[in-house]
Amino acid sequence: MIRPYINLFVFVLASLPLSAHGDQMTFKFKSPSFSGENQSGHYLTIENQEHTRKEALEQEIQALQDELEREADNTTLARFLRNFESRVYAQLSRQLVDQLFGEHPQMQGFIELLDNSIEYEVIGEEITLRITGSDGNVTTITIPVGQFTF
Repeated sequence: MIRPYINLFVFVLASLPLSAHGDQMTFKFKSPSFSGENQSGHYLTIENQEHTRKEALEQEIQALQDELEREADNTTLARFLRNFESRVYAQLSRQLVDQLFGEHPQMQGFIELLDNSIEYEVIGEEITLRITGSDGNVTTITIPVGQFTF
């Protein structure tokens, strides 16, 4: 007998309007580019990331170029040519020294070497070397011979 009353009570309770509580729904952009909050910091972060990536890429390109240059300079042919060139220059400088200080020294002379000219002249106790580069620059070296003892 009580059972129908309980069912009625539950039905009445379920049909009563209950008050709902809620907050107003607002929409906000998460990106600072749209919302404007912390926008300048966001732009600086993006700019810094772009700069860092660009710099890293440039360094990687430069490292690869340097590696290719080292490999090209380290070939057998390149080492042979450097050694040969060094010995040729040593021989030329020895011949010039022999002409200036040898048993029969020459008082003046001229050498043409790869669009560069070297003129030398002995005046008293000084040797004057005048080196004219291919670009037209002139370097003059004066060597006091009388002060050296061999």
